[in-house]
Amino acid sequence: MTSGARLTESLRAVSWRLEPRDLVIASLLYEHRTLTTAQIAAILFTSDRTCRNRLAALRTLGFVDWFVPIRRGRRLPTHWLPGLLAARYVALRDGGRPPTTKAVREMQDRVVATSHLAHVDATNQFFVDLIALSRRRPDARLARWWSGPRTAAAFGRRVHPDGHGVWRDAGRQVAFFLETDLGNETQSVLAAKVAPYERLRLVGGPAWPVLFWLPTPAREANLVARLASTAPPVVPVATANRRYATDVGPAGPVWTVVGGGADRVGLADLPSVAGAVGTFDPGPPTADQDPLYLLDQDPAAE
Repeated sequence: MTSGARLTESLRAVSWRLEPRDLVIASLLYEHRTLTTAQIAAILFTSDRTCRNRLAALRTLGFVDWFVPIRRGRRLPTHWLPGLLAARYVALRDGGRPPTTKAVREMQDRVVATSHLAHVDATNQFFVDLIALSRRRPDARLARWWSGPRTAAAFGRRVHPDGHGVWRDAGRQVAFFLETDLGNETQSVLAAKVAPYERLRLVGGPAWPVLFWLPTPAREANLVARLASTAPPVVPVATANRRYATDVGPAGPVWTVVGGGADRVGLADLPSVAGAVGTFDPGPPTADQDPLYLLDQDPAAE
């Protein structure tokens, strides 16, 4: 991460060197804690080289930081973290108390040390793929992307998804909860994750589809069979596997609705019913919840 050279702690001192795209990077890293170079490039750049150069410049300013994870004896791609200035910017923008240098370092080190980095990466990649598609499709947009902790807080910690999003596609809209699976939990544990969403619905929460994003066709087939053998869920439940979705991504016709027949449907075609706006439903997405709302131009522009 950043070397021992002392960096400014003043946003004012570097503000003239920042672009709207840099502020988006700050927001995404602060919300989702880490993204790889390839993920940031897919969201905001048209050139991998330009992305790397810009991130290096932001690191020099102390705006972002980076690390190279080592897992199972091999090095993984470079991961980026919010630096002190990025963290201060987001906290102050949102009316919060800016974190101290110590707090930012602890936040960074938690990401570096986590044993769940592969799970974080897979969850983030789901949403990155949706944003990347929207850059090629003007009629598609990821209107909201919340991290797991933010989603849990919004619903009174009654549910703990890996993430939440609202996807718009050709005039259709679906809000959803995401459960990412890497194949290291039992089928019974996976199936039991539906119950909290059902309880949320019964107290006025939304009937948003619970998406199980699984690694293989066999893993998906086993979960569908287990869920189909129980009482029909109170909320929509849909499954897809990353191997099947390789060519079309999570927005495509890759989703099997539990109890809805064998045909696969697109993400925007899944049933999604809002709840009573309030404690257990944050309502429709607002303009400032769009992950790219800080851009005042096409996010594909260089």
